[in-house]
Amino acid sequence: MNVHRGQADASERTMSGPLDGIRVIECAIWIQGPTTGFMLGDLGADVIKIEPLEGDPARGHTKIGNLDISGRNYSFEFANRNKRSVALNLKSEKGREIIYRLIDRADVFLHNLRLDVPERLGLDYRALSRRNPRLVYAQSSAWGPEGPDRGKAAFEVTAMARAGWHYYAGGPDMPPLWFISGLGDQLGGTYTVIAVLAALWERQRTGTGQMVDVSLLGSLIAGAGCAISTKLLNDVVFPRRDRSNVPNALYNMYKCADGEYIYLAMIQSDRYWHDFCKVMGICHLESDPRFASLEARRQHRVELISILDGAFAARPRAQWLKLLEEGGDFIYGSVQTVPEVVEDPQVLANEYITQYDHPGYGPSRTIGFPYKFSKTQASIRRAPPELGQHTEEVLQEIGYTWDDISRFKDDGVI
Repeated sequence: MNVHRGQADASERTMSGPLDGIRVIECAIWIQGPTTGFMLGDLGADVIKIEPLEGDPARGHTKIGNLDISGRNYSFEFANRNKRSVALNLKSEKGREIIYRLIDRADVFLHNLRLDVPERLGLDYRALSRRNPRLVYAQSSAWGPEGPDRGKAAFEVTAMARAGWHYYAGGPDMPPLWFISGLGDQLGGTYTVIAVLAALWERQRTGTGQMVDVSLLGSLIAGAGCAISTKLLNDVVFPRRDRSNVPNALYNMYKCADGEYIYLAMIQSDRYWHDFCKVMGICHLESDPRFASLEARRQHRVELISILDGAFAARPRAQWLKLLEEGGDFIYGSVQTVPEVVEDPQVLANEYITQYDHPGYGPSRTIGFPYKFSKTQASIRRAPPELGQHTEEVLQEIGYTWDDISRFKDDGVI
């Protein structure tokens, strides 16, 4: 496969990744748990995805709202690269014998099943740690391991709603807003990766594994730390922002003549005010008593924002970007659409969007890696697997013969 080129010299680079030699057994569906698996796989771990015989339900998910997307499954492909798929009936005794043999050789067991399911299947932490005391057991739960709702199911939107996220965006009089699909699941999966890596390091020191629980609810509360801390520390609710009335007019977004937006982010506005007035063609306002100081601009912010609205509306975004680039050391950015993001030169230069050779579809663009290593690069070594694609291969690796495999098929185990 053609993976991202990275930053290291060829003599230093290894495609094994920093987690080479770590084996992960994943019993996870949809996005939260599989996100953890593919991120560990990107870093070099051997991730074996255990799927029911009918497959991860994400394999059949090709709709975004009312839009039915024909072609490739964006949901499954995003969250399942760098994995091997084993289709296995875990409700059968022989199926559980197979996964136990895998657990005996594993470093990490990962699941996002409802918390009562692993115990029913004999896959709870107590059972698996008795077999393999070095095992790091990572469960991605919905609501956390304690409390009255610990066993309830969730999708990311219900956890985002409960954690307050749908009120964090938008203006004061707006209803709760939607967030982009996958955000909550990916945040939960990322926090789980952090927990797994910490547990692996602790095992390196002590020789024993442990269980970690990372919930959707807990991850989303942690991810909203600034907003929630405002309430905890000052008993003040972090405000929903009205862009026509923000305290700092140089920390705001503005609509340009072509309908595109620019976001300014000059928190220390005094530092930029002189040069900004020149670029915007409003030098007469620099010494205007209403705007001559940080406090004056705050008091007269509605007037200033209205003036800047008119100024930005006079030119298209590309012209303003050029003027801001040439006019000073400003902090700003385009408010981009997804088609713009995936063609952004800065994104492409760092290979945050990358390409690999998919065995079924040929050259394919996909999400790259947010981190860079000078020696042990992250890489895309495997395309998202077909259901059960690696079942026979993995079973042979753990000692089963072709006769065993044939009997498993006849018995509906694989």
